[in-house]
Amino acid sequence: MFTGIVEGLGKVRQVSPGRAGLEVETDLADVRLGESIAVNGACLTVSRVAPGVVGFDISPETLKKTTLGSAVKGGAVNLERALRLSDRLGGHLMSGHVDAAGRIVALKGSGSGREMAVLFPAELRRYLVPKGSVAVEGVSLTIAALHGCRATLALVPHTLKSTNLAKKRVGDRVNLEVDTLARYLR
Repeated sequence: MFTGIVEGLGKVRQVSPGRAGLEVETDLADVRLGESIAVNGACLTVSRVAPGVVGFDISPETLKKTTLGSAVKGGAVNLERALRLSDRLGGHLMSGHVDAAGRIVALKGSGSGREMAVLFPAELRRYLVPKGSVAVEGVSLTIAALHGCRATLALVPHTLKSTNLAKKRVGDRVNLEVDTLARYLR
């Protein structure tokens, strides 16, 4: 389980489409083989560890459901380690199992932050509510407004500073995961 509170940014070092592998430069300390880390919201298992580098194998299902297959060398990725039962739950409960990719359809400044509008697949609509939570690229966000299959999300300055969402542009695809509690309540 994850919370959507990003621990750090990683830099894509290598993407190996043939092996479906991903290597990320990171300063996360004490990473261990077999550990789960959410990369842009997708739960991946650490399969390789070297100083300052973490490697992951990516399944065909993950490539199909997420944007990781289009990751580019040098690109920034959001990283979050799995939740410990003794940790604070600052975001919302997430499994790291991305439901679908959405598309950013609008961005505008809002005070010292930014508003992002994301178009999402219709099958996710039943899990989304105004003032509810959704994970975008593994970042826990609150839905400010909801119109059909379009969610407007408020990005505060801290989120823009500490995640890759500040680099996103209109037209970019993003990983989406609905709130786990909403899924079970539904």
